[in-house]
Amino acid sequence: MDVYLPIANLSVNGLWIVALGALTGVLSGLFGVGGGFLTTPLLIFYGIPPTVAAASASTQVTGASVSGVIAHGKRKGVDYRMGAVMVGGGIIGAAFGALLFRFFRSIGQIDVVINALYVVLLGSIGILMARESLQLLRRTGTAKQAARRRHHPLVANLPWRWRFYGSGLYISPLAPLIVGIVVGILTMLMGVGGGFILVPAMLYILGMSANVVVGTSLFNILFVTIATTIMHSLTTRAVDIVLVGLLLIGSVTGAQFGSQLAVKAKPEVLRLVLAAIVLLIAFRMFLGLFYQPDEIYTVYPL
Repeated sequence: MDVYLPIANLSVNGLWIVALGALTGVLSGLFGVGGGFLTTPLLIFYGIPPTVAAASASTQVTGASVSGVIAHGKRKGVDYRMGAVMVGGGIIGAAFGALLFRFFRSIGQIDVVINALYVVLLGSIGILMARESLQLLRRTGTAKQAARRRHHPLVANLPWRWRFYGSGLYISPLAPLIVGIVVGILTMLMGVGGGFILVPAMLYILGMSANVVVGTSLFNILFVTIATTIMHSLTTRAVDIVLVGLLLIGSVTGAQFGSQLAVKAKPEVLRLVLAAIVLLIAFRMFLGLFYQPDEIYTVYPL
């Protein structure tokens, strides 16, 4: 079933796009990531221009996040207060990211910037997550229970403190606000929900309880991707509504299935699987930086 994408100016297999959306949804429910870190690169590999892939993927992530938040919210796995602070930072970051997106696009370097960001961020985070997951799997059950996650020392030195009861934390709201700003910028530039950055940040920097990390991440992703979708539509005009619709069909269903699997699987195993996927995508994007494109010059719609 071939479908024509007007903004991308390309005919694609519609069933393949729906299947990709379903895979994204499963990852969203399993790991608390929007799935854009996988969707955007695969769309680029398929031949869709990076600008259209990034803008459309951020829109699709919204649908997957809605489904995931509802599932985790029923199990009280969302810290809404923490999520609200990060959403505020995410909207600020998305506005700044829109300016950066337009700047790099105006000088013809946006494709290179998107690919380079994926290589650096996915590579570093994948290595960090894989290392910790392997360490946890090697420990005994007693050692795992004895290890207690704490927030980063820099967070403890920030002024003002709030109690985040869902996460069991008493920290400055500036910490999640800054995390939200960084995620908002990356969401705008890379077409990702930011979960692959947000989840490690909540675990290793904020020291949040693992029970609420996935749900809170999806809560933040939901509202930040809504904001970035609006900004992309008004500024870059790179959102392909046909592509988004096909991705949404699969992702909403996949997120429900993924959230059910997340309850049954071990967190250490899940993080190790996610780390492997992240590193694989990073390596493929790294190779892509050295490929010569078929068409050196690309004409973008005004």
